[in-house]
Amino acid sequence: MDKKAIFDSVSNMEEQIGELYQQLGDLKTNLGEMLEENNRLNLENEHLRRRLSLTDETPPEQEVQEDEAAHGVMAPNRKEAMQQMIELGEGYDNLVQLYKEGFHVCNVHFGSPRGNDEDCLFCLSLLNKK
Repeated sequence: MDKKAIFDSVSNMEEQIGELYQQLGDLKTNLGEMLEENNRLNLENEHLRRRLSLTDETPPEQEVQEDEAAHGVMAPNRKEAMQQMIELGEGYDNLVQLYKEGFHVCNVHFGSPRGNDEDCLFCLSLLNKK
């Protein structure tokens, strides 16, 4: 082999190593993004499972039906609770509950989990309007 062929071969290998290094860097970046997304989805699943387990304990319709069956009409404490819900708004209570569970309720990030349960100024301003 002559010197030029050896030099060309080494230069070619150097270019290939550079391309492989670039590909490795891209893979590392993609892997980092995938791990972050996986972690975010795991947190969201955990929040949703907790919320589901809370709502699975006793459905509110069943409780109302049981009270009505026991008293013939709506129980006084149930009637008072319903009146308060109407006054405050059941939707508002649901938003407060979602926020307490770690989700955004603002129009900017609605439904996405709040990172490390940090407060969101948009959510807080919405909840404080009443």
